[in-house]
Amino acid sequence: MALGKGRSKRSSGPWVSTTTTVVFVALCVFGVYMLTPGTLISTDTTNRMSVSKSSFQTTDSKQDTSTFQDNPGNLPKDAIKTDEDDNAKNSSSDQVLEVASADDQKQDGLAQIVADKKDQLSDEHAENLVKTAAAEIEHLDTKDHPTGENVKRQADAEGNSEGLKGTVSEEEQQRLNQQEVQLSEESSMTHNQESDQEISTAKSDDNRKAIQNTFETMEGQNEETKDEKQSGSKNDRAGHSESADNENTLEENKRKMQPESHDNLKDTTNKVSQENEQMEQQQRQDWQQDGIATDHEGATSKDQIEHDESTIDSTDSSDDRMRNQDTVREEKVQTQKQDAQKDQPVTTEDKGKDNKHHQRKRKKKQPKPSTVEDQSFATGEGGIPNESVESKKTWSTQADQSDNHNERKKSPSENQDGSLYGYSWQLCNVTAGADYIPCLDNEKAIRQLPSRGHFEHRERHCPEEPPTCLVPTPQGYKTPIEWPHSRDKIWYHNVPHTSLAQFKGHQNWVKLSGEVLTFPGGGTQFIHGALHYIDFLQKAAPEIAWGKHTRTVLDVGCGVASFGGFLFDRDVLTISFAPKDEHEAQVQFALERGIPAISAVMGSQRLPFPGRVFDLIHCARCRVPWHREGGALLLELNRMLRPGGYFVWSATPVYRKGPEDAQIWKEMSALTVSMCWKLITIKKDKLNMVAAAIYHKPVSNVCYDERKRKQPPMCKDDDDPNAAWYVPLQSCMHTVPVDEAERGSHWPQEWPRRLNSAPYWLNRSQMGIYGKPAPDDFVSDYEHWQREVSKSYLSGLGISWSNVRNIMDMRAVYGGFAAALKGLKVWVLNVVNVDSPDTLPIIYERGLFGIYHDWCESFSTYPRTYDLLHADHLFSRLKKRCKLEPVMVEVDRIVRPGGKLIVRDESSAVGEVEKLLKSLRWEVRLSYSKNNEGILSAQKSDWRPESYEVASQ
Repeated sequence: MALGKGRSKRSSGPWVSTTTTVVFVALCVFGVYMLTPGTLISTDTTNRMSVSKSSFQTTDSKQDTSTFQDNPGNLPKDAIKTDEDDNAKNSSSDQVLEVASADDQKQDGLAQIVADKKDQLSDEHAENLVKTAAAEIEHLDTKDHPTGENVKRQADAEGNSEGLKGTVSEEEQQRLNQQEVQLSEESSMTHNQESDQEISTAKSDDNRKAIQNTFETMEGQNEETKDEKQSGSKNDRAGHSESADNENTLEENKRKMQPESHDNLKDTTNKVSQENEQMEQQQRQDWQQDGIATDHEGATSKDQIEHDESTIDSTDSSDDRMRNQDTVREEKVQTQKQDAQKDQPVTTEDKGKDNKHHQRKRKKKQPKPSTVEDQSFATGEGGIPNESVESKKTWSTQADQSDNHNERKKSPSENQDGSLYGYSWQLCNVTAGADYIPCLDNEKAIRQLPSRGHFEHRERHCPEEPPTCLVPTPQGYKTPIEWPHSRDKIWYHNVPHTSLAQFKGHQNWVKLSGEVLTFPGGGTQFIHGALHYIDFLQKAAPEIAWGKHTRTVLDVGCGVASFGGFLFDRDVLTISFAPKDEHEAQVQFALERGIPAISAVMGSQRLPFPGRVFDLIHCARCRVPWHREGGALLLELNRMLRPGGYFVWSATPVYRKGPEDAQIWKEMSALTVSMCWKLITIKKDKLNMVAAAIYHKPVSNVCYDERKRKQPPMCKDDDDPNAAWYVPLQSCMHTVPVDEAERGSHWPQEWPRRLNSAPYWLNRSQMGIYGKPAPDDFVSDYEHWQREVSKSYLSGLGISWSNVRNIMDMRAVYGGFAAALKGLKVWVLNVVNVDSPDTLPIIYERGLFGIYHDWCESFSTYPRTYDLLHADHLFSRLKKRCKLEPVMVEVDRIVRPGGKLIVRDESSAVGEVEKLLKSLRWEVRLSYSKNNEGILSAQKSDWRPESYEVASQ
């Protein structure tokens, strides 16, 4: 390296000795090493240092070396960039030296030092000293910028730096390394690579000053210089509490310095490397103990954790990835240094900084389960709290209103020998076979009915003990055809029934064509297609306004539910129902097609829906005797129909003139008039050769008050129109709400605005389910599920949503989960439990639909009819009333092979559900717990037991 001066021929003076020269070189290298930001840590750690552009200050050339040890690079405290500094970055670029001049500064500084000391050194000693120092400085450069031409220079300087490491004692080296790690950790919070060049520039200046101070120290400076050293060291300790023990340690270390061999240094490095590997392995075990554990594809296993560790933040730059990989090593080195420095005083402020920084590093390194991001459980940060105990005092439940609701008691589950996870399963030995619905196929209870005149045998009669057997799968069952193709055809073997095709084939209900059943038309009343019929009704009564004014529809006696299936094209949500009768499997056809439907009958009890919730009720040749027994069945429709809602009746009495049809029309007309229903129009569809009568329910009580004959009578004040679970039919009418703040006094907002808006009748004086005022509770629930579905459900649970069509929310509150899925081509049946606050009217008000149910009993649907079930804090509540074993059997019955279950609940309940699912051979794809809350995602297999249970008598 050219220094600008030729080699002098002067011989060294007698005062120069070999020993002095060695000390010169040793202390020179010692000064250089005090500049090194990472002696035993990786080069990448050094790269993380970030310095604000305005923080570089000029320093006195007589700066003490102990001061530099306290603050490598002589950076003021505010020069170490923190997260807060990112928002207050100073743009004074004129205070920063250009990187391009760094090399020149190094050369000038060295030349100046040699020139000042040329009278005290021999030419040979001076040249060797300069070469050694220059090589070491270049080695530091390459550690900060290990790319490009510096790589070669780093290799050249490697020999010198390795050979000189032994001049520093092991104790001194440990102390310096601790200081360097602490400074590196403070700097790593910023990840600002732009300041790397600034650090390099500042170092070139500080290196020159440090070497100057080394020479001054060796000359034996006067007492004034020593006082300055002590003063500078105290000032730096005030700015950086990490070096509180550095005062007077320089002189002591000079006396204790002993050479360290390369072998000892290599052994130390290998030992640290082995301990780092042990620490990484221990940390992976700690992560697993945090609750991340599954054994199946799509779950977070040991291999997945190792994969996540190597691919953290894959979208980050390569420098960011290297920083993440060095975190574990830094923590290990920090732990070792803290053990070695236990006797040193540590301030409260230091502890706070260390703890906060350690938490930040652990949070960034923590792997996430199967891309589920920061699960916000019901009681967690950002989530919604558990149900408020006080709220139960202000909300009624269906269990309170029911006349025939037997409270289920919790009883312990018994393990059986020869079982899996303590459970043993057999197939159900029933005549219903693969179509078994326990509460509708209870032959023992049906045989004991005293009468069947009101279709009691088609109503629910659940077994005293819920079944724990499994329903067999039809032979040849296939994965259902996806929506919307399923609306037109389904696999025959999935619903292997042909009687309906034989009886109704001429009416275009359903036809058998090879391995598929096709649905070419719309049904009895719209042979030429349901869409034509739907548009025909719109023209007959434009005020219906499909998809805007009219959103929720009830289809009575639905057949194969083509009416509701094609109303999806008009943005209308329809729930269809029909009994399980001689027209076998019509509801099963509907569900297999991907159309909402339940098995139910209008008999002696109310349907499981609230009052005043449907915008329109439809009956196309449904053969329901509306006119009989004082119109009890039509009055049930009146209970469920919203004030101002519509009833569409397209049956033979409307357009045929036979004696029977004429008599029915006459009685029907008298009944509707007495009910104050207004006949808007009767229109005939010439293409289908049918006609429809459209009625309108009143929006006030004026007509009721003006009736001369008070028949049908008005219901008593204590008759709640929302009471529906096991409540007998009432042949009366409920008054229309007139209070502006009462539900039913106004029509809901047009769709889709009604979806996200809290109903007008939710007032702030009423406490919501989660303890906030009701409108705020509604908003919190909506925001919570929007966040959870978008962040976790759609991408983090391993679910292919293109294969999902039929969904059931087993415990809906405000319908937030269903609302969050609005953008998908799915429909969600919201279930409000009979012992939960009655929030089902809110769900309908926002343009969704649902049903009341008690999960201690079987649900009124065919087996294998849902693609996905969602249970949010359901099972922990059910455990207080009934066994979980039959509940999980019911879940297994409802879900299609390949279908999914998502459970969010208390960790104990999730663990119990997981054990039951595994015993049923379900594939648990995700099981994750946090803060005593858990989430589970599982998929049903096609496994069935081989043996049948003993037939019941």
